[in-house]
Amino acid sequence: MTELERKQDRAPIPADWTYASAPESREIVELRERYGHFVGGEWLEPTETYTTIDPASEEPLAEVGQATDAEVQLAIGAARDAFENGWSALPGSERAKYLFRIARILQERSREFAVLESLNGGKPIRESRDVDLPLAAAHFFYYAGWADKLEYAFPNRKPRPLGVAGQVIPWNFPLLMLAWKIAPALAAGNTVVLKPAETTPLTALLFCDVLRQAELPPGVVNIVTGDGRTGAAIVKGEVEKIAFTGSTEVGKAIQRELAGTGKKLTLELGGKAANVIFDDAALDQAVEGIVNGIYFNQGHVCCAGSRLLVQESVYEDVIDKLKRRLTTLRVGDPLDKNTDVGAINSRQQLEKIQELVAIGEEEGASIYQPPCRLPEKGYWFVPTVFTDVAQSYRIAQEEIFGPVLSVLTFRTPDEAVEKANNTPYGLSAGVWTEKGSRILSMAQRLRAGVIWANTYNRFDPSSPFGGYKESGFGREGGLHGLEPYLNFE
Repeated sequence: MTELERKQDRAPIPADWTYASAPESREIVELRERYGHFVGGEWLEPTETYTTIDPASEEPLAEVGQATDAEVQLAIGAARDAFENGWSALPGSERAKYLFRIARILQERSREFAVLESLNGGKPIRESRDVDLPLAAAHFFYYAGWADKLEYAFPNRKPRPLGVAGQVIPWNFPLLMLAWKIAPALAAGNTVVLKPAETTPLTALLFCDVLRQAELPPGVVNIVTGDGRTGAAIVKGEVEKIAFTGSTEVGKAIQRELAGTGKKLTLELGGKAANVIFDDAALDQAVEGIVNGIYFNQGHVCCAGSRLLVQESVYEDVIDKLKRRLTTLRVGDPLDKNTDVGAINSRQQLEKIQELVAIGEEEGASIYQPPCRLPEKGYWFVPTVFTDVAQSYRIAQEEIFGPVLSVLTFRTPDEAVEKANNTPYGLSAGVWTEKGSRILSMAQRLRAGVIWANTYNRFDPSSPFGGYKESGFGREGGLHGLEPYLNFE
């Protein structure tokens, strides 16, 4: 027997490929029992509170302030004082130093923030750790680089800061949306009053400690927590700019409220993106893109590829591969490093998903859900695929905002474009093909703000993000993300 044969005989052969659990420690995060509002560099004791929970276990995490109109006005006043008494006049190179500090501290404390993001939001720890935190830090690094170069970014336009920016962010990417909003506002010389989502305030409140570490002047960033009433008070307050990311319904209400006031407004709203698979695409790669497009962050993504358009000649192959891939997705504890799909963010969102899935079945679509054992406590939903979907079905038109995919077919590129654009939204799209000319042709014809080619859900701070139609207006990221925070002489 040769040496090689003897080594092969001794090689262990796994009998069971079941993953052992690999939980991330909660001990790295220290939670207070009660949080107030961060106003003028100090903690303001709230007059009203509510409880924020862990959606994976329904266990309470902390008491959080429900800001009143008076508390919001205090925050706006603190931001106004900071703007008028030093921050707006600070040289861009000095503002950049603060942004660089914030970025570095986020990197240093990334594990702590990732655990808290998964704990309060329900998303898998590997997404918080590998996507949310690196991107959040990258946005602060990126805009730190522009802070002293605004004259070069907008030549012959004399850019000037607006004043106080009111910002309202959603619950699907709490820390990343905070970075998207705060970084360009500070780089441009504005001050901020930000409201995190009602269900996911804890990473924004921990971010206040980052501001303390970075020694940011008091009042430059103020954070108030609460539900929609708090957001409405910010919108109605004496601010120069409103930036909102959230539902289309609320975005429309904000636009009506601000009409004629002269306040600047950017809206990043809902989506119903088409992920288009042509017959010459690398199908295994495309299937991974489909999974990443709709099941990433439990489908809680405004640009999720929730409509799959597959060319008829490869339809059966794609669906077979997709169903096989779904059986490998692990649903469960968000703090387990093996988890692919975590908890739905709230009971309210889970009920919305369940309602629309039931409607899809009633309308006649065929449902597929892989065998999956869900935890007994918490808010969970099995990754779902609908086939035999018609364009008129609600599951093909309405944003479900959950791990639910609707599959349609097409024969020609013209038909793919027509179906992809047949939606009130226009935030994003994906194109999968080996032909570069087809990618460029589709990108020109698809009415979407962001179009990915042979990939999906890839972000970079230098690349602008935003939509058309009922997906909102304005851009975040890149030079385009600075412009809404500036006046020009």
